[in-house]
Amino acid sequence: MERQLVFLVVLAIPIASVAWTVTHEEVFHELHEWCVAKSLSCKRALSRKAFYLFTCDYCFSHWVTIVVLFITRYRLLYDDWRGYLIAGFALVWLSNVYMSFFGRLRLEIREDRIDIAAAESRERRVSGNTGMNP
Repeated sequence: MERQLVFLVVLAIPIASVAWTVTHEEVFHELHEWCVAKSLSCKRALSRKAFYLFTCDYCFSHWVTIVVLFITRYRLLYDDWRGYLIAGFALVWLSNVYMSFFGRLRLEIREDRIDIAAAESRERRVSGNTGMNP
């Protein structure tokens, strides 16, 4: 059981990483924008939903989880189909917790950078007005 929990914690990391990277990072920006446009413009609902899956980290994490479960054969609590089902939902949940923490961390870092830039700008203005050179 302890080994299963270690696998749960560890397997959720690459799931979160892949889901976040595909849906948020600049390397996939063109794909993301194309999928957003298709998710809004396709005539059939199924097509719109299929393209939307690549724009939503929560939605995409389900598909990444299915691939990871297929590759690793990881099961949680039970050794049959129920173990795959429980593992799937647990991995999706935990990977989304990781992505939430990561998203919050990035927001805090961005806010800190803005605060630092504003403080440096104020410092330059003050030192420029007094005639002192930095």
